[in-house]
Parts: sequence; C-alpha cells; structure tokens
Amino acid sequence: MPEKKEILRVKGEIKKTYAKVSKSYSIWEGRFERKLRERALKFLDVQEGEIVLEIGFGTGFTLVEIAKSVGERSKAYGIDVTHEMVELAKERLKREELAGRVELSEGDARNMPYEDNMFDAVYMVGVLELFDTPDIPKVLKDIKRVLKPDGRLVVASIEKEGHENSKFLRLYEWVHRKFPKIASCRPIYVEDSIRDAGYKTIKTDEMMLSKLFPMKFVVAST
Repeated sequence: MPEKKEILRVKGEIKKTYAKVSKSYSIWEGRFERKLRERALKFLDVQEGEIVLEIGFGTGFTLVEIAKSVGERSKAYGIDVTHEMVELAKERLKREELAGRVELSEGDARNMPYEDNMFDAVYMVGVLELFDTPDIPKVLKDIKRVLKPDGRLVVASIEKEGHENSKFLRLYEWVHRKFPKIASCRPIYVEDSIRDAGYKTIKTDEMMLSKLFPMKFVVAST
C-alpha cells in the first residue's frame, strides 16, 4: 500500500539533523531504543563467520554486538551518512577493543560502496522511515545488490499499516511534516515496501516502542 502523501526532504537535511544530535544520541539509544535493538538482534541471529552490514549504525551500539557475534575470523561493516556518528562509533568500538573487527564507512545507503553479493545479512533499525518516499525503493534495491543470493534483510521501522487511525501517529505525522528537524522520521508501510522491492518475507512481528510507536520487524530474503 503506497503512502498517501510523498515525503520529500532537502538533500542533506537528515545528515545535518543527526550531526547536531550526535553527542547526545547515545542517551536516546540506551534509554529508548535498547529493547528495540535487542529484539531486532534476535531476529538478525548473527552466526559466527558471517559478514554483516548495519545501515545507519548511529553511535555503534548494535555494531558492538554484531562484531562480537561474527567472531575474530570475520568482520562486521557499518555505513552511516553522518560523519559525527562515524567518529563516535569508532570511539565506542575502540573502547570495546573491537575496532579490528569492524569496517565503517561514511556514505549513502542508496549507493553503497560495497561489492555485489558481499553480505550474509543487512540490518537496519529506525532508518528506512528517514528516507524520502521515492528513495525507499532505491535503498532496498541497493541492499539487494550487496546481499548474497541466500542473504537476509532485517528491518525494524515505524509501521503505518493497521495504525492509520491512531490519534498519536496522526499528530506525529503532522509534526513531522511541519517540523521535520524535530520529528525526523514517520510511519511507513514497512512490509509492503520490502515486498514491493522484490523480497520474500520470512518472518514479521510488532512491538510498541515507549507505548506510542508501533514498530514492525521484518526478516526477508532476496
């Protein structure tokens, strides 16, 4: 089901927004997103020896766990559009003595600097709903390019399907349209977007984040 209204942003707006909040973002991650990320990691189910990419890794909270799971003989990768987040993640990985297991890139998920068929899994939490409506298929297309033929995609995003009448989400969407620097993301049709991009759904689930945001988990294959 397509969005009724396309969400369009000035290019670079998200990058600027997250650059400003980067120093305090780890507090948000720990306080509000911990349960979400931990649950998404269970769906990711990283196996030792796998090569895994996280898109939009923020301060590197989840990359630490991914790096531990892939083991010493493999490597985790991360790409984020914000320079400040890359630097914070580098510091976190260094503190955890995991810098050698992770390769970080500052870049755009619509055109990633990776080879075709490179990853066993790609993971993104709270990221897909940040992109312009026309860019969501582009992101999913490039993910499919870098995934191995038997690879898996794990996404957790704010779900609109079944929640169209939520008064809170309607208010939140209004704030997002009027003040995108305050409310940078918005609900999207998560599973439909992934399916429309040619993926096969393996597993889905939902949880409420902070009792307000319906988060949809989707595990999909190419």
